[in-house]
Amino acid sequence: MLKDETIHWDAVEQLVRSELGLASEVGEMKVRPFTSGYSNLTYIIQIGQWEGVLRRPPFGQLPKKAHDMEREYKILSSIHPVYPKAPEPLLYVDDAEVMDKHFYIMELKKGVVLDEDIPAKWQNDETKKLISETFIKELAALHSIDIYKHGLDQLGKTEGFLERQVHGWIKRYHQSKTEDWAFVSELEDWLIDHVLLSSEATIVHNDFKLNNLMFQEDNPNLITAVFDWEMSTVGDPLLDLGVSLAYWTEAGEAETGLTAVTNQSGFLTRKELAAIYAKETGRDLENIDYYISFAFYKIAVILQQIYARYKRGEVKDERFANLHIGIGNLMQQAWDTAGGK
Repeated sequence: MLKDETIHWDAVEQLVRSELGLASEVGEMKVRPFTSGYSNLTYIIQIGQWEGVLRRPPFGQLPKKAHDMEREYKILSSIHPVYPKAPEPLLYVDDAEVMDKHFYIMELKKGVVLDEDIPAKWQNDETKKLISETFIKELAALHSIDIYKHGLDQLGKTEGFLERQVHGWIKRYHQSKTEDWAFVSELEDWLIDHVLLSSEATIVHNDFKLNNLMFQEDNPNLITAVFDWEMSTVGDPLLDLGVSLAYWTEAGEAETGLTAVTNQSGFLTRKELAAIYAKETGRDLENIDYYISFAFYKIAVILQQIYARYKRGEVKDERFANLHIGIGNLMQQAWDTAGGK
């Protein structure tokens, strides 16, 4: 069993056994890290034949309102019944005697996550094209859910959504800023001056990227799970699309620290993905460059918040030492997408 002075795994086990009806399961709880990303910490926990997933915030001081596990738990509780690919949440806990930060436990989904590697059997252009199409059609399907019919409009404030997003992420950047790039202030002015009015509202995952999806083991044409609902809300679906396209790296791009598997030959381009999305949804993508530009900026700020914690010595992970390089390249991509105006 893993040991960490801020996670009392014995107390976690006792709580899980009690609250989830696992008292009779034989053997001590087994724990193993599930992801090694830059954000929340995820562990697979196993008690007897039962398996689940524990999610908690990263260690160290965190930005205000960031890594809100209670909010994510409530979002999953609302979305899972109408979109079962969102894992079912099972237990929320906020108890310093168990863990230094609040956490929740959800069901364990089984399948294939495409992160830094692709299964050998899928290493061909035909399958990569299929994966690309499945990815973007799943986002379109998520955006087709009627938030008003299912009462999901209560998950956020739809009016003025994009304007709040732009001003909010600019504020977060300046609160965590460590480097100076001359063009960023011009980029921020452009984003503010050209902010768009949203014509509709859907579920917005806000982190819909390839390694947050799980494919069926033997079927790259079927997604079995969508993870990381921490930043989800309701609002402009084209911002969600913009974020997905920004995360979709392409060949020849500068290093950003993001998963680069989609820059391999065979994967569709951002432009091709956008065309499929437009066909699936009927939405007008005339202004998609604005959304992609802002998405690059937003992702840069997310990484900047992590890098600022590293610079303050709150996290010791040496993967973060050169994160500023990727942040600068993302800011440049945002500026280039905006046309350098």
